[in-house]
Amino acid sequence: MTSPVSVRLDPDVRATLEADAKAQGVGLATYLRQLAAKAARDVRRASIRASSAEVARYVASDPSAREFMEDWGTPDAEGI
Repeated sequence: MTSPVSVRLDPDVRATLEADAKAQGVGLATYLRQLAAKAARDVRRASIRASSAEVARYVASDPSAREFMEDWGTPDAEGI
């Protein structure tokens, strides 16, 4: 279930966002929801990328982890 959020905007910021919302054929509230949803997706993706980079650094620095990835990480022609 969604819950409302109250946000104060400077008049010039609001005018800019309202103009862009109108250009896209949506109301300001819908436009702000879309911006927030995109920002949340970007934050999640950045977190996943950071975690993946941390794993890659660990694998690169630990011989047993590197060996495990070499044995387990790439399937052969038979998919095993």
